[in-house]
Amino acid sequence: MKRRNFIKNVSAAGSALYIVPSHVMGGVHIPPSDTLYMAGIGVGGRGAQVVSELFNTTKVKFVALCDVDDIRAKNTYALHPTAKTYRDFRKVYDNHIKDIDAIMVATPDHNHATVALPFMQEKKHAYVEKPLTHNIYEARLLAETAKKKRIVTQMGNQGSSSHGGQTAKEWVEAGVIGKIKKVDCWTNRPVWPQGSQKEPPGVPVPPTLDWDQWIGPAQYRPYNPAFHPFKWRGWWDYGTGALGDMGCHIMETPFRVLELGYPTEAEASCTTVWEGDFVEADNSEACPPSSVIRLRFETKKHGDIALNWYDGGIMPDIPEELQEGETIGDSGGGSIFYGEKGIMVVDTYSRNPRILNYFKDKVGPLPAPSLKRVEGDTAGHYNNFVEGCLKGLPTSSDFEKAGKLTEAVLMGNLAIKAYQYKVLKPEKKVGDWDPYFYPGRKKIKWDGDKMKVTNFDIANEWVKGSYREGWKLG
Repeated sequence: MKRRNFIKNVSAAGSALYIVPSHVMGGVHIPPSDTLYMAGIGVGGRGAQVVSELFNTTKVKFVALCDVDDIRAKNTYALHPTAKTYRDFRKVYDNHIKDIDAIMVATPDHNHATVALPFMQEKKHAYVEKPLTHNIYEARLLAETAKKKRIVTQMGNQGSSSHGGQTAKEWVEAGVIGKIKKVDCWTNRPVWPQGSQKEPPGVPVPPTLDWDQWIGPAQYRPYNPAFHPFKWRGWWDYGTGALGDMGCHIMETPFRVLELGYPTEAEASCTTVWEGDFVEADNSEACPPSSVIRLRFETKKHGDIALNWYDGGIMPDIPEELQEGETIGDSGGGSIFYGEKGIMVVDTYSRNPRILNYFKDKVGPLPAPSLKRVEGDTAGHYNNFVEGCLKGLPTSSDFEKAGKLTEAVLMGNLAIKAYQYKVLKPEKKVGDWDPYFYPGRKKIKWDGDKMKVTNFDIANEWVKGSYREGWKLG
């Protein structure tokens, strides 16, 4: 099927009339057996681990596996010898749409929505790695499609199934540290080259790689190992930078605990990259080496909340009350909740909350556990999805929740792009040196319901993104 017709058919599927089969319970499609038949798209690298974790639930059988890189997918293919293998996900759709109950997508960010949407339109349950999508429009579209089709979904931010995250929510809801004023989040990412590099020259494509399929909906550029594998995260056309990589992990806890929705505004400050004396590099196609992002949210319980993000070696302020031997997070980052009565710290990976020692005799009593936990904690995130599909149960990070979280993360990236978007002031002419470009640092005002930037129109082009010919989503 040609790309143009494929996407056209996908768009039309949204208005199709479905006959509900007998094995539908409560409006959610339930597979007619105790085995979940799946297709995996993007099964090398990170995808190999996701396939393994899903298969280890003992209730999943992979019917088809797909990857554009034969070498990276080799081990996964070998572990599932009965599964059909493909380079082109559209062939999985053509050959197996009637054979599968669900899909797993672990491609680079820019392909998430393009791959997942057609299967979701056919009522296939979906597990998609974080961030859910490459742009805000795609996140909203996938969330709306999941709701419309009544399918089970899960984003791959494993910490959303953590016991620690539920504990943090119980503590805050019990008023242990009082109303929250702000949350600081940080990460050690990026751990790949980012921001200072120029676009590399094209080199021959390895015969084991389908580069055109890897590019997918992005604008075509010649192959270079600087993009694939892994380092694509640092390029806007394919990745979402340090924030996109870790934001859906670290920011998930404040999102869950504080019941955050759409941010009202976003502002960024980023590292300046110089390519010569007084010559600022034009690295607008690459994510910055480091950034600080400030988001604001309005909540019913806590009022106006500031959520601040730090990456690339920049750290939040260390609380004055932090005592010897205490930390503000684990090696990958953490989050600090500032309440009226005290400060709570949450580690990135364990999600276990801690009240700083200084406040332990100044805060309210810790409540007994009351919220339901996922069996197996973060390791149970995959089983949580599988059981959700087989029994019609809710999941930890369904696309309604994951979509809003992803949108907030990508709002931070809109602020970064606004910071990177620089033109000479009107009174300047080409050749003039001016360290203060326009608009430079720009606070983005956001109307979440209308999905629109209200004070900087050029940013609305980034909300939906662009797609090369034949790949535009409906």
